[in-house]
Amino acid sequence: MYDNNNGLLSPRDAYRLMLKEYPDVMDIEQMCEALGISTKTGYKLLKDGKIEYLKIGRAYRISKAHILHYLKITCTTSTELAAYGIDT
Repeated sequence: MYDNNNGLLSPRDAYRLMLKEYPDVMDIEQMCEALGISTKTGYKLLKDGKIEYLKIGRAYRISKAHILHYLKITCTTSTELAAYGIDT
């Protein structure tokens, strides 16, 4: 399921593995916790357009897919994921 012939993960599998303990759509606090950054830095990333978001009223909603896009994670090897402590 996770490895293809080249030892790379598909973007879909990377999506399933990365940030798996977080919901598919996060609030600003969850995003900052997942990225290990302060909320001030999180708001700056959103304001600067580095991470796409949806604003509902005064609340920000950020999809996991947009966070992975920001991190430039589209596919990676299972060995690289293991280095981050992610089991494949």
